[in-house]
Amino acid sequence: MAQVQYWGTGRRKHSVARVRLVPGDGRIIVNHRDVDEYFPLKTLKIIIQQPLQLTGTLGRYDVYANVYGGGYSGQAGAIRHGIARALLKVDPELRPTLKKAGMLTRDARMKERKKYGLKAARRAPQFSKR
Repeated sequence: MAQVQYWGTGRRKHSVARVRLVPGDGRIIVNHRDVDEYFPLKTLKIIIQQPLQLTGTLGRYDVYANVYGGGYSGQAGAIRHGIARALLKVDPELRPTLKKAGMLTRDARMKERKKYGLKAARRAPQFSKR
């Protein structure tokens, strides 16, 4: 018999995470590596666990995440967003809790693109009178 699994796609900055929740004992696997091995900072692990702690499902699901693009912080935020979306598929009743905490909102802040004639997005070349 096939095991029940719930999918969620999370995004932040340039990172995209495909997250799968499977009933289990609370392991978190990111890109086929343990979360402690993949993310160097403890704060990033806390960010990832936020939706699970908020809903009281911390030890009930194994999290398998494939994430690409961006840096560590963006990837952690994308995984958090993906977990929150997958939890909605587990139980739609969790929506008000997750929504109030801002877990379902996609953080759209991205790096602004460089414009022509400028050195960076808004940095103009140094003015020279002569």
